[in-house]
Amino acid sequence: MPSEHLIMTLGKVIVAAAWADGEITNDEINSLKDLLFYLPRSGNGVDGRLTEQEWAELDIYIDSPVGADERARLIADLQAAVESEEDKALVMTTLQDLAEADGTVSAKEQAAIEEIQHALDDVNTGFLGFLSGLVGGAVHRRSAAAAHAPNREDHLEEFIKNKVYYSVTRRLEAEGKTLNISDDELRKLTLAGGLMARVAQADREVTAEERATMVQLLQKAWPISQDAATLVVEIAVSEVNQNLDYFRLSRQLAKVTHINERVALIDALQKIAGADGTVTPEENAEVWTIAQSLSVTQAHLAKYRNEASGQ
Repeated sequence: MPSEHLIMTLGKVIVAAAWADGEITNDEINSLKDLLFYLPRSGNGVDGRLTEQEWAELDIYIDSPVGADERARLIADLQAAVESEEDKALVMTTLQDLAEADGTVSAKEQAAIEEIQHALDDVNTGFLGFLSGLVGGAVHRRSAAAAHAPNREDHLEEFIKNKVYYSVTRRLEAEGKTLNISDDELRKLTLAGGLMARVAQADREVTAEERATMVQLLQKAWPISQDAATLVVEIAVSEVNQNLDYFRLSRQLAKVTHINERVALIDALQKIAGADGTVTPEENAEVWTIAQSLSVTQAHLAKYRNEASGQ
């Protein structure tokens, strides 16, 4: 039976191959999940299936394109994980299934699959391979380039706990940009942005007025440019469509903010809900669900507004 490590590494390599042409389709994602769900494996998953943590390790690769350097690192990891001819056969069969999954394989995807297959041809699973393992097998199978390639799993905790923060920091890193606020404040900003997007999306439509209000409110609360605030809003809205865990966001925000900050946020959320001239029942319910999770009451909000108006 294949090891957990082999299954997970194979899954990541499959995603990398699907990204070879610069995009990954829903059909490819579903094919990947079907393949992995039914692969034989040992371990602690329910009925031998992948755990929530393991799915997160795959989702972080599904989330954004995998470049050539990162794909090379993953292929080197797969080489190191293959310990028998049975393992090698499983990988080859799975790659073939992937190629045939949706009936369409781009030239770049085919080249990536062949790259993986050629790499596996170099894996010696016999006695010489055993001796190689004794003297450092996995290390010897890694090229210097692959060993120093990007590893997004270094940011897995951020990906799981605050997807907006993860996506914003990755975008800034890719563009060689920074914001003029501390990392702690950036984390708070992205948590707030995620909750704002949740309210705006409550009625299944985020209007231009709601987006503009979110940008203005983020700029009012943090010393960031309009472009930076727009980036946070853009990412937050895109992530909330993917079932952003606002319970987790609320819990994290409650830990790092004062009650006055949380009351100000609820006031901001109500402004976002009414930005297009109408507060829907869904938006109102979302605001107060978040308020409850942040321990903010109507009395808190009334006091805040009275003080803001000088009463």
